[in-house]
Amino acid sequence: MAESPLISREVLFGNPDRNNVDMSPDGQNIAFLAPLEGVLNIWVAPADKTDQVRPVTHDTGRGIRQYVWAFTNQHILYLQDSDGDENWRIYAVEVNSGYVRNLTPFNKVNGRILKLSDRRPEGALLLLNDRDEKWHDAHLFNITTGESTLVFKNGLYRSFIADDDLVLRLATRLLDDGSSEVSRLTDGVWQPWFLIPEADEKTTGFLTFDQGGQAVYMSDSRGRNTAALVKLDLLTGQTEPVAQNPRADITGGFFHPTNKQPQIARSTFLRQEWQVLDPAIKTDYQYLKSISDGEITISSRSLDDRYWLVSFVVANGPVRYYRYDRQGKKAEFLFVDRQALEGLTLAEMQPVVIKSMDGLDLVSYLSLPPWMDGQSAKPLPMVVLVHGGPWNRDSFGLHTWVQWLANRGYAVLQVNFRGSTGFGKDFINASIRQWGQAMHADILDGVQWAINQGIADPKRIGIFGGSYGGYETLIAMTLSPEVFACGVSMCGPSNLQTLLDSFPVYWGSALRMWQNRVGNNTTEDGKVFLALWSPLNHIQQIVHPLLILQGGKDPRVTQKEADQMAHAMKVQGAECVYVLFPNEGHGFTRPENQIASFAATEAFLAQYLGGRCEPIGDDLKKSSIQIVDGQELIPGLQ
Repeated sequence: MAESPLISREVLFGNPDRNNVDMSPDGQNIAFLAPLEGVLNIWVAPADKTDQVRPVTHDTGRGIRQYVWAFTNQHILYLQDSDGDENWRIYAVEVNSGYVRNLTPFNKVNGRILKLSDRRPEGALLLLNDRDEKWHDAHLFNITTGESTLVFKNGLYRSFIADDDLVLRLATRLLDDGSSEVSRLTDGVWQPWFLIPEADEKTTGFLTFDQGGQAVYMSDSRGRNTAALVKLDLLTGQTEPVAQNPRADITGGFFHPTNKQPQIARSTFLRQEWQVLDPAIKTDYQYLKSISDGEITISSRSLDDRYWLVSFVVANGPVRYYRYDRQGKKAEFLFVDRQALEGLTLAEMQPVVIKSMDGLDLVSYLSLPPWMDGQSAKPLPMVVLVHGGPWNRDSFGLHTWVQWLANRGYAVLQVNFRGSTGFGKDFINASIRQWGQAMHADILDGVQWAINQGIADPKRIGIFGGSYGGYETLIAMTLSPEVFACGVSMCGPSNLQTLLDSFPVYWGSALRMWQNRVGNNTTEDGKVFLALWSPLNHIQQIVHPLLILQGGKDPRVTQKEADQMAHAMKVQGAECVYVLFPNEGHGFTRPENQIASFAATEAFLAQYLGGRCEPIGDDLKKSSIQIVDGQELIPGLQ
């Protein structure tokens, strides 16, 4: 089969046609994000006439990426920060008039939406750290007037759970030993109730209250390895299992919009798995499975449960959206998220399980150039794509980074290393204080598997990741320098000590978790340990080129992490390209900056791995890119 034509970066990384689609609670309107003069804004259309669409916001800067319908059906709440600084302001736009109200007009305040409810349609329970940067207080807002009332002045808790009356009911705080203490509000007083042990802290959490507010549904791994869906009685403290999967955590589910009964439990091992719990929707599920390929997501539902907004995700095509009428048992196709992907030859994604050296199952995904038809006749250049978090995971589905690399002729391997989520608490806890050690060894085991299978050319293997994936790239280039021919680190920490020291102040309530699971930045032994597993301290071992991509406004992995790595490599005489985007944060969201970063990355990989490359052309000109150092290492970057 002949090689597929190059797919332009603009098609893969430009703005989607429609994204983040949501239905109003009454089912009458649909909202989505779409570009307005090149900037993502919120658009609204009648649910049965989606061609009659109109923008309700008119942002001209960074764009909007998070929003939610209010239960008034006339308002949408959305969040915006400034150049990725994550100081989120919360706005309410009136859909008919387009009037925008800034509910939180504060500087350097991180706003969060805690709860909206159909029982109090005009209310919004918001969390703000305006009084004390370290702690988020709870405020009850009226979204139609902007008036607010301080509900709870916080100085102890990292999270809250509210019921459908917008009343705080449960709160959690992290203890020094890594466990979480759950407290409940009783007669106006917060009282400790029970502990979630450290071993279960990452796999246990609250989902929603039942209709009467007398019980709460949880994902709960206590007493088992994988988290089950359980019902916790608030009066007796007894738990009742509802659904579980011995191979994977129940990570969420679908609950009836008003009676709050669990109807579907969702988990993912290789592919998404549904357990239908409510017989009333079994026929709906069977019908939806028949109308399109891909993994089903029920994005939203009308309060009367007549209409569902449903999407179908495949690995080699755009997301397809439908409006499903349960009364008529008929789904109407609405649109896809990226029309330009229709009809293109895209890569399939193959789920595989790789054994680690110590016997763990590493759920992984292999994508080959689409013209290989699922198998390669000879070893290929390969890019190991490492997810961030690290408490996150790779899953089956359309991934534009994967499609871009496969289209350029690379095998792409994604390995869920220990610490990845969804596979039970034992798998997560095997990563405690294993940054750069067993977590890195899992990546190496994936590489060796690909070599043994004849997939990867051992002399042409690169590694690429963002955030934790950027750290893993730096570790790979320093501690396993002969394995990887090049690496690309996007917002990757280079020094674990300075990483933990520079966390945002409002992360303070979770800092103990990082100290327990990564390393303690406040003790002498802890500092020695963190130094040992910091790539910055192993630069003398680097033998192959590195590309560093960094956002200047990143509040999580600050610019210092990139500056110090690039400077030390220059002093050492190592080959390093350092690219800075001063108006980006933790990851790049402006399309012009995304396209520019991938243009530089693509040329870098082609230079050192030999894959195909779309010329850089004018892709840097509209961006804020600053090539701090090493531009001579990438042809055309000048």
